Amino acid sequence: MRDVVEAALKAADVSYDEPRPGAFLAKLPGQHKLATMTWLIVGERVLHVEAFFCRQPDENHTEFYRWLLEKNGSMYGVHFSLDPVGDVYLVGRVPLSAVTEEEVDRLLGCVLTYSDDWFDRALELGFASSIRREWAWRAKRGESLANLQAFARFADPDR
Repeated sequence: MRDVVEAALKAADVSYDEPRPGAFLAKLPGQHKLATMTWLIVGERVLHVEAFFCRQPDENHTEFYRWLLEKNGSMYGVHFSLDPVGDVYLVGRVPLSAVTEEEVDRLLGCVLTYSDDWFDRALELGFASSIRREWAWRAKRGESLANLQAFARFADPDR
């Protein structure tokens, strides 16, 4: 099964490392979230998929977690989960009997799509005050606001 996962990563032209046999750490490049580091771990019975999404929210916890749970209902292959400190991950388990190169490619596509497409909204829900403070701090010092432009509609006081 290790060979199937490795072949899929190579076919997708994804950069990856294999720190131990059967445990692949792939780097999925995005637009909103610049990179999503994703584990693909071949176990005895399942392929485990795990990717860090974002840290625990600073604020607006009820709406943030409700949004995650609503998203879970429409997702394929992976779902949102929390670690013991509240950080958010995308996780999934696929029986080895269902793992093909195409399925690994589909799983990687899902992880990238969910992580990249929903990252800005998650930050807006859980970190709006921090983003506003960062915007003000950078604007005051004449620093670049380029990577905050996705949040300009609520962070830029001139809008």
